[in-house]
Amino acid sequence: MSAEREHFSSKLGFILAAAGSAVGIGNLVGFPVAAAKNGGGAFLIIYALFVILICLPIMMAEMSVGRHTNKDPLGAYKSISNNDTKWKIAGLLGVLTPFMIAVFYMVITVWIFGYLYHAVTGDLAALADPKMFGEFITSNSLFVYMVVVVGITGVILMSGVKQGIERAAKILMPSLFVLLILLVIYVLTLDNAFAGVTFYLVPDFSKINGSVINSALSQAFFSLSLGMGILVTYGSYISKKQDIADSSKLVALTDTSVAFIAGLMIMPAIFSFNPLVDPDTLSDSSVTLIFVLIPKIFLSLQTDIGYVGASAIASLFFLLVFFAAITSLVSIIEVPNSAIMDGMKVSRKKSLGYLAVIMVFLTVLTSMSFGMSDSLTGLTHYAGASKSLFDVIYDVFYDTILPLNGLLICLFVMYRWKMVNFNKELSDGLEKGKHSILLKYSDIALKTYIPVILAVVFVNTVAMKFFGYKLFF
Repeated sequence: MSAEREHFSSKLGFILAAAGSAVGIGNLVGFPVAAAKNGGGAFLIIYALFVILICLPIMMAEMSVGRHTNKDPLGAYKSISNNDTKWKIAGLLGVLTPFMIAVFYMVITVWIFGYLYHAVTGDLAALADPKMFGEFITSNSLFVYMVVVVGITGVILMSGVKQGIERAAKILMPSLFVLLILLVIYVLTLDNAFAGVTFYLVPDFSKINGSVINSALSQAFFSLSLGMGILVTYGSYISKKQDIADSSKLVALTDTSVAFIAGLMIMPAIFSFNPLVDPDTLSDSSVTLIFVLIPKIFLSLQTDIGYVGASAIASLFFLLVFFAAITSLVSIIEVPNSAIMDGMKVSRKKSLGYLAVIMVFLTVLTSMSFGMSDSLTGLTHYAGASKSLFDVIYDVFYDTILPLNGLLICLFVMYRWKMVNFNKELSDGLEKGKHSILLKYSDIALKTYIPVILAVVFVNTVAMKFFGYKLFF
């Protein structure tokens, strides 16, 4: 029999845990480069507007559904819809999506831990070798690092909401922020660093087009963990006394602040490493930047600060990225874990045991799709390209289904739960007269253009990812 549902012990605990789910690898590396390549300050302005105008209302909707039902996405949809089949399917998607995202995120977290180990042991020359990454992701040592990552993640999740997720967030998130600030301070002392700051922050509105706007919206949506079921699940762990609107704003502010500050670390470091770099030529892939470009920057630092100093900076960076990855991974896995506990009425220990067997099996297979297994590496072919198992999981569940899940939660709140019930849930814990403009705006936005925008993003993504056509941008 499952235990009584746990709750976060404090508002701070919830904010840090929710922010931990949002702050991930993309925030620390992908966001700064996306901003630099797409108009700098102009991209930042558009991104901030999307966070306020689109993401905040969806965040509040997800948290409200979770708190109202005290359940995971599947349980929440079933409870409010009285087991309506079409909404049960939406709930299943809300659980299956984070489960599959956790598989590819586990693969990347294992890579990060492996690079952290090499950085701590001072193996910078090997990390910076162009052949290193390809050899590393096909080596047997990968599975040793996987055991460690699975162990760390399991210990946090096994300890529960208060003693595991919340406690880890209270340690890891402040540590992440401190490490980030220290690295920013150091990077800004490097030669030519402020050229990177200028490129990152000075607006270039001539670069703004439909594609850039779509990129900013996607970045904002994905960055805040929307559509993953995390905020529904975490919402079920907060009390009726907590102000959902206020919590949503603080989570969004924390996540956006970390992403913004990360830009003050990444772009100056790139410009210092190569003063003549053209940011437009940088890869959009966070993986390429973390595992190929940045190790070269650390190796080049040996000339200025010596072997020990460069190794220390590299270790701090990979520790920072590892903390971000672990907080996100824990949050993602908690969604299917909560669903299994609720649906099968089993303990957290048994639920995590079931998940571990399936998830580790899929993670091993996905890790092998980078050259260890020809059949997994060339699993299928679409949009004019060969796709590995990793590519398929990423394209289907991260790029495509996330905006669909966001659309479904909007439609669910509007047409099944009804806006009057949504607003009533928001009123619990809300100080009278507070957030009145935000609440009125959210009520209008969720009923009008937000579902339309998400539908367009979903259809455009399907056309582009699987058929190679851009319909709208």
